[in-house]
Amino acid sequence: MEIRQPVPPFTFETAELKVRLAEDAWNTRNPEKVAQVYTKDTFWRNRTEFVEGREAVVNFLTHKWNREIDYRLIKELWAFDENRIAVRFAYEWHDDSDNWFRSFGNENWEFTGQGLMTRRFACINDMPIKETERLFYWPLGRRPDEHKGLSEYGL
Repeated sequence: MEIRQPVPPFTFETAELKVRLAEDAWNTRNPEKVAQVYTKDTFWRNRTEFVEGREAVVNFLTHKWNREIDYRLIKELWAFDENRIAVRFAYEWHDDSDNWFRSFGNENWEFTGQGLMTRRFACINDMPIKETERLFYWPLGRRPDEHKGLSEYGL
């Protein structure tokens, strides 16, 4: 049986840790690694796309990160209860024509007792920005602990 710590029921500390672990995984931009935190039959709504199952998650993320170049993400805990977490996030990226964007959104997550995410609902808006307006400048990969979060940026 797969277990992904921390597991429900969540406390403030374990919910915050779960959010940071998700951020770290997504910042790897490794679809296979990211997909391992979801149940085999996970269900997503991402904007207008509906994704079902880990294989579909891998395909979705592969396509996403081929299109969203130099992706850097920050997630922040918004609310939680026993087995659900709500987050808000922002990420910066550019397309293959060097047009930069900051994407903002909210996600609602539901977890199994083993800590695997079974449902993910995301609402995302893309805002064109100039390269000079970027805020997320750490080297690709995990956001350093000393780097500002969303609230510190006023996002």
